[in-house]
Amino acid sequence: MRSLWRGSISFGLVNIPVRLYTATEEKSVRFNLLHRACRTPIKYQKVCPVCDRVVDPGEIVRGYEYDRNRYVIMEEEDFESLPLPTAKQVEILDFVELSEIDPIYYEKSYYLEPEQGAEKAYALLRRAMKEMGRVAIAKVAIRSRESLACVRVYGRALVMETMFYPDEIRSADRLAGIAEEPALGEREVAMAAQLIDNLTEPFDPGKYRDHYREALLAAIDMKIQGEALTPQAAPPAAGKVIDLMEALEASLRATVREKARLAKDGRLAQATPLAASEPHVPETASREPVPTGAER
Repeated sequence: MRSLWRGSISFGLVNIPVRLYTATEEKSVRFNLLHRACRTPIKYQKVCPVCDRVVDPGEIVRGYEYDRNRYVIMEEEDFESLPLPTAKQVEILDFVELSEIDPIYYEKSYYLEPEQGAEKAYALLRRAMKEMGRVAIAKVAIRSRESLACVRVYGRALVMETMFYPDEIRSADRLAGIAEEPALGEREVAMAAQLIDNLTEPFDPGKYRDHYREALLAAIDMKIQGEALTPQAAPPAAGKVIDLMEALEASLRATVREKARLAKDGRLAQATPLAASEPHVPETASREPVPTGAER
């Protein structure tokens, strides 16, 4: 891997020189846009509409529009001269519990690797954070912006997650569909909780695969070989839930059967108590009619 940033972790009066590496990579299938007639890739050119010509990359600068059609130009040295202590430093501000951070704040993951000679200080910070169950809230400047960040233990490494600032998170209050809380019956809640329990398993990331990407690559390979693709039937459209209790009961029966099948195949070490029999429906509340979409 190639490091994209070099600096240090500031931990009190301790500075730990580190290198930064991108921790993830997107594996989406990428396409070029072609001219259908001759299959030539389309070119995108940067054209100045006033000068009416293609502009060379060396002529392009960054400008901030402070008024309509009025810009101030920011040169590279202007960015480098900003008085930011985080320009070459992951400045740790606080330590918090990981559970206190909602995942909506996370943006992108990076590995932090100690420079030669900084291994001991790096290991000390990692071990102390692990034993105390803490993560660090920090600030760091990468690619012309200062980001909030979370530094946490990931195996033998420290990983840094850049984060959105609170004012960058859109408020969920703008969603009309959650403006009012609908009335929920105790029986509905109990069955939903039982369904969640039946579907609860230890997290195993290895069992999840990108089936769409696999199917897309297979289709591309078939077209390369000159084979025709067979049109697939469109999946049935999701309809409105008319009877929520019936849907819950059917879902519970399906999860019970799936648990039993997995247990029989030896893929489930021990069937959960809920999977041992047909779903138990609490009698704490009478069955309530669920309004249809029209009645809501």
